[in-house]
Amino acid sequence: MFHQLLTPVGDSLGLSFLVAALPVATILVLLGVLRRPAWQAALVGLVVALVIAVTAWQMPVGLALDSTLEGSVFALWSVMWIVFTALLLYNIAVRSGRFDAFRLWVLIHLPKDRRVVLVVIGFCFGALLEGISGFGTPVAITSSLLILVGFPPLEALVFVLIFNTAPVAFGALGSPVTTLGGVTGLPVATLAAMIGRQLPIMALILPFYVMALYGGRRSVRAVWPVLLVAGGSFALSQFVASNYSDYKLTDVLSSLGSLVVTILFLQWWRPAPDPEFEIKGAVLAGEPAAVAAVPAWQGWLPWVLVSAVVIVWSRLNVALIGHQDVHWPGLHNAISITLYHDKPYAAIWSFQPLGTGTAILVSCVITAALVRLSPAAFFSCVAQTFRQAWLAVVTVMLIVGLAYLMNYSGLAYTLGQGVASTGKCFVLFSPFLGWVAVMLSGSDTSGNALFGNLQVVAARQLNLSPVLFAATNSSGGVMGKMISPQNIATGVSVTHLKGQEGAVFARTFWHSIVLTLILVLIVVIEQFLIPGIIPG
Repeated sequence: MFHQLLTPVGDSLGLSFLVAALPVATILVLLGVLRRPAWQAALVGLVVALVIAVTAWQMPVGLALDSTLEGSVFALWSVMWIVFTALLLYNIAVRSGRFDAFRLWVLIHLPKDRRVVLVVIGFCFGALLEGISGFGTPVAITSSLLILVGFPPLEALVFVLIFNTAPVAFGALGSPVTTLGGVTGLPVATLAAMIGRQLPIMALILPFYVMALYGGRRSVRAVWPVLLVAGGSFALSQFVASNYSDYKLTDVLSSLGSLVVTILFLQWWRPAPDPEFEIKGAVLAGEPAAVAAVPAWQGWLPWVLVSAVVIVWSRLNVALIGHQDVHWPGLHNAISITLYHDKPYAAIWSFQPLGTGTAILVSCVITAALVRLSPAAFFSCVAQTFRQAWLAVVTVMLIVGLAYLMNYSGLAYTLGQGVASTGKCFVLFSPFLGWVAVMLSGSDTSGNALFGNLQVVAARQLNLSPVLFAATNSSGGVMGKMISPQNIATGVSVTHLKGQEGAVFARTFWHSIVLTLILVLIVVIEQFLIPGIIPG
């Protein structure tokens, strides 16, 4: 059994921390400074991690390759199967005219004001898609719609990446929270309630934050009522669902609640016209043809259908049919986690042939049948989706393989131990543990599995609330989601920005830091000023 090393560099935690951070720093520099494509940044970061793991951390080469391969396979059949089928649904909607119909519905029923469309589509509708599929597909779909109403592609991607943080912690029917409870031993309902007392504050802030980026203070003053309604309704629904209902339905209830309430509000209130943000000209030129081809209401058909199928699929536990837990050969329990008292490190690949991706595929087939798409057109959409997604698939396999390698080699645990050893300053660094984990893996679930228990151990040693800091790992993770190469690569897959992930990353990075620092302030206030807000 390979025992993970925590301080292999000069027997110093500080030096070991710096070396362990090199793969992360490599990706940040290649993406944010050198503006390289995401697949190149992920590949170089993986090579750096392999060299460090095998040499300094003394990990056997076979185990290093096995852990990387397990991560890549997980990325292929779980993450990217969901992404592929969600993008297939998008292409079916485009080919059948339902995406244009959805755009037309937006233009008919919402003010012809890009600022309002940004909030309704980027924030409210994007949150609904995150609850259904996640893994970057909301970014791809909502940014495509924003581009069609006149947003520059880079701006559209940056804005929806920032908006995408609001629903992540309760995505995929609460999987991140379920995982957090499993690794920490804390009651899942209590953790959900705590997360639901942090993220609603961020959800309330986000519409104002993004609007300030897009239109400046003038636009915030002009459209603040809809910003308050969208953010407030989402925040309230998220708080109520996570604290007083089934936390697994938090995303669905909060996104649907925000979407419906905001659209109804806009039937009563509309901002004063502003020529700078008016949707006009070429953007409106396609309206008559779209009206003649497909009724506008049918634009909702693919998204309502996939929502219903995924919810029913999950509630009936269809994904468990044929489920196989595969103990990864040569890796399962072959490593002990030194930081967790030499606990054997399980390596189990959960293969679900009827998982969420398959549920979305069923939605694709039903949608194609309802819109009378021919078999030839359907398979043409499949081929188009493959052409769009293959580079994103490679990128995600590389970045998740890197995340698994850092976990199994002990590099990630050295990073976590370094942060946890900072004493009372741990309060300031805690959210960034989740941030780093999700930036690498693209998944809040994976981030919680990696550092959730470490947060609890450190909090207890410092006489801080373990519930608060376990929840903070998840809440901090969502801020790293917007700069995850996996998320960005999927987001650019249907735009003309393929290969320009570095530019997207550079535009988004500092917003990720700023929002994480706001979370740090919330954590400090909750721990030291209003500890009564922490559920027992």
